[in-house]
Amino acid sequence: MSKKFKRVLVVLGGTSGEREVSLDSGKACIKALKKKKYIVSVFDPKNKNFNLINKKKIDVIFNALHGKDGEDGVAQSYFEYLKIPYTHSGVVSSYNAMNKIISKEIFKKNRILTPLYFTLSKSQFSKKVLKNNLNKKGIKFPVVVKPINEGSSLGVKISKNINELTKFTKYLFKNYEQLMFEKFIGGQEIQAAVLNSKSLGAIELIPKRSFYDYKAKYSKSAKTEHIMPARLKKKDYLKVLKIAKDAHNILSCRGVTRADFKFFENKFYLLEVNTQPGMTNLSLVPEIGNYVGLTFQNLVEKILLDASINK
Repeated sequence: MSKKFKRVLVVLGGTSGEREVSLDSGKACIKALKKKKYIVSVFDPKNKNFNLINKKKIDVIFNALHGKDGEDGVAQSYFEYLKIPYTHSGVVSSYNAMNKIISKEIFKKNRILTPLYFTLSKSQFSKKVLKNNLNKKGIKFPVVVKPINEGSSLGVKISKNINELTKFTKYLFKNYEQLMFEKFIGGQEIQAAVLNSKSLGAIELIPKRSFYDYKAKYSKSAKTEHIMPARLKKKDYLKVLKIAKDAHNILSCRGVTRADFKFFENKFYLLEVNTQPGMTNLSLVPEIGNYVGLTFQNLVEKILLDASINK
């Protein structure tokens, strides 16, 4: 246990579509922190407002939330207001990384390759507008449609033709105000982890499902194959680690992040950067850490020791 922090509040659960994953992540982190002799208490914002966190009884917050209100700057703004050091990225970094439009624009500005895309709001939508945008952007099928600020591949659909795309879009607009339409990139599914601004490693995923969706991520029955390290030439492996680290730093992220890539025709396409990656026993960051000799307990502690405010 560090002298810096003794009493840790693990914030988990929440109200997003990723609540169950957050509960699993949180439980795994609680176990690790207790083994490291920290005094751990638990807070679930589904049951109480963030304002009710008792700052007198804790030294630091370990943020184990995923998705909306936990990963997009909302929780972080409460922690800043309460002036309690907390793990992972700050308010602006979390918001920018979670919003796929903002993050893509930042990637493009910094010459990081990302798939072609456009966005539509609910009020703009028609089949004709969809067709026009695809033509204007030179995006051919298959096309990926997704919400602009969800995690864990929630709401992601891949469509093979305009009719399928129109159907998926109508369905998603029942729950979302704005959607992103992106050129589908084939090739290898590669994810790279960065810890405290240093590259950790890159893993390859071979989903048995049509793509690495929510079920492929979190269900053992989906039988997604994990290959660590990713099957890449050494120069490509080092290249993807560098792009992940650059993206982490460009977004001013802190603690741990996981960057999702497609490697196709010798090019890495960055899809997104996750500022609160999963910490379950099926999660990728712990698996990458384990491969490079970082135990789960030590990984959790390293994330904890980077906690701060004013980030």
